[in-house]
Amino acid sequence: MNVPSPAIRAEGAINEPVLLREDMDSIAVLTLNRPQSRNALSEAMLAALGESLAAIADDKTIRAIVLAAKGPAFSAGHDMKEMTARRSDPDRGRAYFKDLLDRCSAVMQAVVRQRQPVIAAIQGTAAAAGCQLVASCDLAVASRSAKFSTPGVHIGLFCSTPMVALSRNIARKHAMEMLLTGDMISAEDAMRMGLVNRIVPPGSEREEAIKIARQIASKSSHVVKIGKQAFYRQIEMTLEEAYRYASEVMTENMLARDAEEGIGAFIEKREPKWQDQ
Repeated sequence: MNVPSPAIRAEGAINEPVLLREDMDSIAVLTLNRPQSRNALSEAMLAALGESLAAIADDKTIRAIVLAAKGPAFSAGHDMKEMTARRSDPDRGRAYFKDLLDRCSAVMQAVVRQRQPVIAAIQGTAAAAGCQLVASCDLAVASRSAKFSTPGVHIGLFCSTPMVALSRNIARKHAMEMLLTGDMISAEDAMRMGLVNRIVPPGSEREEAIKIARQIASKSSHVVKIGKQAFYRQIEMTLEEAYRYASEVMTENMLARDAEEGIGAFIEKREPKWQDQ
């Protein structure tokens, strides 16, 4: 079923949403739909992503999200033409740049905090904030022809906000190499570094991401929500704090109806019937 995204239209494309949403049973597929601008994270695109994620978060029927894109690029990052146009502002664009980057950061954090796991399906280039978006997703499936970069250093604009997500995904020296050189890396290198989970033949990345989403959707959404939230919280803690927190989370999880049902089903050698609570 196709579900219209918020009524935000692509520049130069009459009645064409910048973001498409398609619901496939318990999975929502969001598709960046601005191929003529390499799916740049423009004001309109960020607004559509933020609104769609918020709407899906409140939709109890959706258990996983796939984030895909149309065209030759997954996302080229921020819309530099849109940003440069504000240099004529009295403050040379300072207030606008700060507001736009804050909104972008809010969308990236919304992906991480989303109740449902978010799986990126990357068919082409993911650069700068586009690479940041991939790094913000919980899982990522890449076409063998996909490429990744944080190329801001080439144009005098260090990828500082993409750095936040990137450095929380891959080892420091890998992150610094990408940030300092701006070099494009292959899908194989991205998987070796830990930026993506799987590499698939070109054209099958969306299908593979949906396959993973269906697997996740077969679990208790309540338990998946607990686990995703706990993962991102504990990873910022010291080892001692993380174990203390995880023990508390697991104790509460053990008391959930789905844990009782799941353990009972395991012991009785039958399929569990989730109540999502």
